[in-house]
Amino acid sequence: MKTLKLGIIGLSEGNGHPYSWSAIFNGYNAKFMEKCPFPSIPKYLSNQNFPKDAIQNAKVTHIWTQKKSLSEQIAKASNIENIVTHYEDLIGKVDAILLARDDSENHYKISKPLINAKLPIYIDKPISTKVIIAKKIFSLKKFKNQIFTCSALSFAKELNPTLEEIKKLGKIKYIDACVMKDWKKYSIHIIEPVLKIIETYNIIQKTDTIKTTKIILNKNQKTVSFLWKSGLITTFSTLGKIKTPIIIRLFGTNGYKELIFKNTFDAFKNSLQKFINIILKKEKSINKKFVLKTIKMIELGNKYE
Repeated sequence: MKTLKLGIIGLSEGNGHPYSWSAIFNGYNAKFMEKCPFPSIPKYLSNQNFPKDAIQNAKVTHIWTQKKSLSEQIAKASNIENIVTHYEDLIGKVDAILLARDDSENHYKISKPLINAKLPIYIDKPISTKVIIAKKIFSLKKFKNQIFTCSALSFAKELNPTLEEIKKLGKIKYIDACVMKDWKKYSIHIIEPVLKIIETYNIIQKTDTIKTTKIILNKNQKTVSFLWKSGLITTFSTLGKIKTPIIIRLFGTNGYKELIFKNTFDAFKNSLQKFINIILKKEKSINKKFVLKTIKMIELGNKYE
């Protein structure tokens, strides 16, 4: 089987995905990875067994970032052979794109020429914080399943309870979730897994809509509660600099369950493997309606900013 050539695009502030995502495909150079400005990345990579734990059917062969020196640093750390001077230079050199930046305001501009060149593309979360822009990006697609986007946390085993676990809770009436940092970039990490749970297990119908939205804002902390027409209440909190694990709490008529995110490597690997499997036609792509629903929830939470 042909090994897919991937081009990776980075870097945005506070986001080390070009280091970690590339390493998940390529393995890494421990000496240079120690210089990674995101210390959690070499830490969790060191717990893996490379090349065994790498994704086997694709490699990151090219990189572009806004600075050549930064591209060189990431390339050395994550075993990337080629650096390009502009992201459009990736066209004709790779089979697919990893847009590993979460500055969503730049996603349309960067992705447009690459989508127009008929390259499959994984756009980091959130694809946009506005439904109208997300629809605009999806409208660029040249073929089915060309555009993939997600929060990798929706692929974390820890945040995907089993049917048996859900049934034990009885009728779920309330869900609470929290994450560090800011609403615009990081609320997707709790919104998407929660929406996946409530739609997968028919806690709400896919046609269910949000009846009421309430927002509490305190400096860099935000809590957004949604009352659904079905009666379910979901509350999402982004806690700024408060150090907290990513937690989802499910409250049912028969019990309570807490889901805590723990394995960053597996979540990233699972989402990246999903993208590769879609390209190879081994799996179905994401549901665009589901993506737009998550963006709508982010947008509702942005209402008073």
